[in-house]
Amino acid sequence: MKTLEMGTEVKLKNVLFATDFSRYSNAALPYAFAIAQQYGVKLFAAHVLSPESYLFTVPEGWNSLLEKQSEIDSKKLEEQLRGVPHEVLSPVGDISDVIFKLVRDNHIDLLVVGTHGRSGLPKLLLGSVAEKLFRLSSIPVLTVGPHVVRGEKLVAEFNRIVFVTDFSEESLAAKAFAIALAREHHSRLSVLNVLQHPQAGTVNLEADMDFAFRQLEQIIPPTPDLWFQPEYFVEVGDAAETIRTFASKHGADLIIMGIRPPARSIGSLTHFSHSTAQDIMAYATCPVLTVRG
Repeated sequence: MKTLEMGTEVKLKNVLFATDFSRYSNAALPYAFAIAQQYGVKLFAAHVLSPESYLFTVPEGWNSLLEKQSEIDSKKLEEQLRGVPHEVLSPVGDISDVIFKLVRDNHIDLLVVGTHGRSGLPKLLLGSVAEKLFRLSSIPVLTVGPHVVRGEKLVAEFNRIVFVTDFSEESLAAKAFAIALAREHHSRLSVLNVLQHPQAGTVNLEADMDFAFRQLEQIIPPTPDLWFQPEYFVEVGDAAETIRTFASKHGADLIIMGIRPPARSIGSLTHFSHSTAQDIMAYATCPVLTVRG
């Protein structure tokens, strides 16, 4: 099994916040802003102007509406982003395609989006657009869902981080971020593996849990580089529900997980069902950082 050198660092230079100006998207802006401040990086804010945003407008009126909306939206973002180096973008086109182009052209290191869960118009983030973003993005995506609890803590103050792994290479792609962020924020780091409920008499569950626990210790061993030593947990149950419950119970400020590239499978968290990652993002009480393997 591959282990990560503990000196690994995650460096950010440019962050992209994608918004549709819904309250769900706006909930993610404080996180993008705080991260830009913490790391001293440039924050790009983009509202993609797409014809699908004007479903009830005749095509002849699109251009004038897009131009007018672009001016209004740019002014809103400029006001909200005072205090950090930033650039407001209002490109026109297919939402996900344009965002991926912005990522490439501006050398973006982190994409931040808000979600509305599992309902609403497809143009909103998350619906089909944001799901496509985190599944296809070549860079990490920080997703802020509608159930995220801000509380009295500072935004993007990650005091407790949950790193989820099933020991596959895809899930371990996020390990560098878990270690780097835990070091940066002096966080308590919980390393979690979820076992599915076995059929009665088919496996020795106790032995499997013990084996998984020992694997977790190998992945991120105790190290003086971290403020708090990693804590290891093996849980049994439905993956999405168990991860969400664990994060909420332990007061997690961030869930970090690696996802499988869609070219290999439509699956999300490696062998878990295809809806696992989206279920976690839509209902988690803290932001979720996904890293594509």
